[in-house]
Formats: sequence, structure tokens, C-alpha cells
Amino acid sequence: MTDTPEEQILRQEFNRWAEAGRGEDMEREHRRIAERMLELIPFDPADSVLDVGCGAGWLARLITGLVPHGRIVGMDISDEMVRRARQNGADLGQAMFVWAGVEEIPWDDSFFTKVVSVESAYYWPDPARGLREIFRVLRAGGSAWILINYYRDNPHCHQWGPLLAVPTHLLSAEEWARLFREAGFAEVQHQRVHDDTPVPEVYTGRWFRDAAQLRAFREAGALLIHGTKSVQERSRLK
Repeated sequence: MTDTPEEQILRQEFNRWAEAGRGEDMEREHRRIAERMLELIPFDPADSVLDVGCGAGWLARLITGLVPHGRIVGMDISDEMVRRARQNGADLGQAMFVWAGVEEIPWDDSFFTKVVSVESAYYWPDPARGLREIFRVLRAGGSAWILINYYRDNPHCHQWGPLLAVPTHLLSAEEWARLFREAGFAEVQHQRVHDDTPVPEVYTGRWFRDAAQLRAFREAGALLIHGTKSVQERSRLK
């Protein structure tokens, strides 16, 4: 894979995250909202699923039981995250993990029936291009589901931008929905996925001012945007 300058910055930063064990930490931090998202997705047992920004592979493990006759491809811009995902998922016979960025997905057109992404999309250097690529590799009738915590409609996350060592996109729900529609998706919808993970009485991390702000952030919920690739696309592309 040949990185653009923007992708190099992301890869280097997320390689540092991987080496610090933060890929595995993501499961602890995001598992509850990911589980709630997966409950909303109409999986078929034979689905072919692409996980964009798979990190250390924890989401692929959750999906495995939902597509027992299908396959899962986890993809990440960080080669170190992919290495750890392969190690962590060595027992997942139907899963594989590849090193790639969303702006150039190394897969054939119309291959996947579902595409999912958790806490990745606001890091993409060009979200519009990334969504067009997702649309390209998605089969007609398939759907894409993106879950993010960092979005404009939740004011309790806006402080994250300056704390991160990589550029981010702070977009509203409607702006994300517009990008979906411009990429070609139909039936585009967005909703909040509420996080009922218990909040500690005292918060000592760097991402929130205090426990009250963390509580307000979780009560606002994560943003879930999804859309389908119309079955008419099959006829149009022939």
C-alpha cells in the first residue's frame, strides 16, 4: 500500500495507538454502543461484511456469530493494528484482515453485502471519497452503517479535536447524511444510539471535563448513519 501524506500521518499515529494497547481498549470503550448498532442491522447468515477501521479486530469477533455462513474482512490504515487483529482473530476462520485506507479499498466492485464502521469515519482524510469507495464495493441491495461519537450535534465531544494528534472532521448528522446521498446511497437515515455504560463517580481522564460531562455525552448518544445501495444500481451498471 502506498500512503498519501494524510494517510501516513494516520498510520503513524494509529500504529502508536496499537503499540500502546489502545486497539484492545476500544472494545472496552465502545463495545456497548457497537452491540446496540449490530442489533439494528438486518444481517443475513451468509453476508459478506467489510469492517472499515477494524482496529485490533474486536468488532469482527462480535460479527462472526451473526454471519455464521458468511465472511468478514477487517480493514485498517494502521499496519500494526492489522497485525494485532490477525493475531487476535487467529481462531476466526471466516475473518481476514487487510492493510488499506478507505479512500482506495482493495476489493472488487459490488462484493460486500454489508459495510460497517465504528469510530473511524471522522478520521478519514476525505469522507466523501471514502463513502464513494464503500458504495463501489457494496452489492446492490446491500447497506452501509457508520457509528461515530465525534459529531457536531453532541456538544460534549467538541473538545476532542485539539487533543488529537491527527486531523478530524466534526460534521453534523445532516452533513453526514448528505455525503451518503451524494455518494449514491438511498434510504439514508440517522439516529442516536444511546450508551448506558455506567459512568464513574469521579472522572480523571483527558477527554471530558468531569464525570457530569461524560454522563451528558453518553446520554446524548453516538450517531448512527446508514443507507442502502438501491437494487436499481444493478441494472444501471450493466
